[in-house]
Amino acid sequence: MNKNDFCKRPPMGWNSYDYFDTTVTEKDVRENAEYIAANLKEYGWEYVVIDIEWYSYDAGTQQPRYQYIPFGRSEMDEYGRLLPCPERFPSSIGGKGFAPLAEYIHSLGLKFGIHIMRGIPRLAAHLHMPILGSTQSANEVAEPNNTCFWNPDMYGLRPNEPGSQEYYNSIFALYAEWGVDFIKCDDICRMDNPSAKEEIRMLHNAIENCGRPIVLSLSPGPAIPTQAWWYEEYANMWRITDDLWDTWELVHAMFERCEVWQNHVSEGCFPDCDMLPFGRLGKGFGHEWNCRLTKEEQKTLMALWCIFRSPLMLGACPVLLDEDTLSLLTNRRLIAMQQEGFGAKQRERDASGALWISENSVTGSCYVACFNFREETAERSLKLKKLFPGRSFTEATDIFPDNTQSVGETLSVTMGAHGPAVYELR
Repeated sequence: MNKNDFCKRPPMGWNSYDYFDTTVTEKDVRENAEYIAANLKEYGWEYVVIDIEWYSYDAGTQQPRYQYIPFGRSEMDEYGRLLPCPERFPSSIGGKGFAPLAEYIHSLGLKFGIHIMRGIPRLAAHLHMPILGSTQSANEVAEPNNTCFWNPDMYGLRPNEPGSQEYYNSIFALYAEWGVDFIKCDDICRMDNPSAKEEIRMLHNAIENCGRPIVLSLSPGPAIPTQAWWYEEYANMWRITDDLWDTWELVHAMFERCEVWQNHVSEGCFPDCDMLPFGRLGKGFGHEWNCRLTKEEQKTLMALWCIFRSPLMLGACPVLLDEDTLSLLTNRRLIAMQQEGFGAKQRERDASGALWISENSVTGSCYVACFNFREETAERSLKLKKLFPGRSFTEATDIFPDNTQSVGETLSVTMGAHGPAVYELR
């Protein structure tokens, strides 16, 4: 089972974290999945991903003191495998796990995903729980000095210890039974724990062993550029930044990160710029707010993610989307640039702005995206023959908005403050 065969294009979907944090419930997931199926699916949005601590009984009850409650009560089976908290996910009662919810998501024509932490639950190690498919127990494969510095739930695994791979095999066998299509594994991408690099390989092996095509996404970043070949070999997505929120400074920093990673985008392998912090955010963190990026800054974020071909994971609460945000998320030309593009390059970047180009693998058209980093409106005249040697164009379609004009050897563009100008050339 080649991991690239079932993830040929960068994934698009929704992740519950930016709005719900650790508190998302089955009711929340179903309501937002229904909205996605009705309003976003036809544009390519298909993954519904439940983020962190879906197994926790008391998640979110000790904010702001704790985001992740130390040694909180979790649901677990007899083999140390975490299960959905039945108080939050009632369809899981009776040992059904996420199977009923996944079946419902699939009935909407969508795909189902979950977040996991690297390693094995601490409680499983403390209780010396058996590992399915192994004579070892959890305490024998867990490394007590290998922990996540921001989440207290897990111990890292000892990669060369018999039973470690079997533990990962056992949880992915369970996920395959549930019908999981996407795994976001946390505390692993930046390899700041001693076993993290080998655990990436073990996750990949477990997916192959389970027999179900499951997209593997690694977090948090920044990923390590010198380890690019390792990510490409064993994962489908890897975060190239830490958590990205709705500030211009964080968006602006992504131009340098994308430049570093632009040569590592390929079929089944997608450096990940993180979620889209649009719309309504923050309820699970104890306070809600609307996206703090200006409309132009949101367009810049979306345009960069799309031309770079980052996965697109909406972090907002879909059922609360406003019309402007919905319009941005359903821009067919932008999405085609992300889904069908290839060869994206950042041709220029300085204090005033940046310029990217790419081509469409299906239509043969070309894209040029010009970005303005200044606080005021800016204009540029682009020499198309210099950007695309040997090509000539007669039409240019402005993606913001969808207007087509005649074009010759040059293209004049206007960009708002922190805004983009994105054109499809034919």
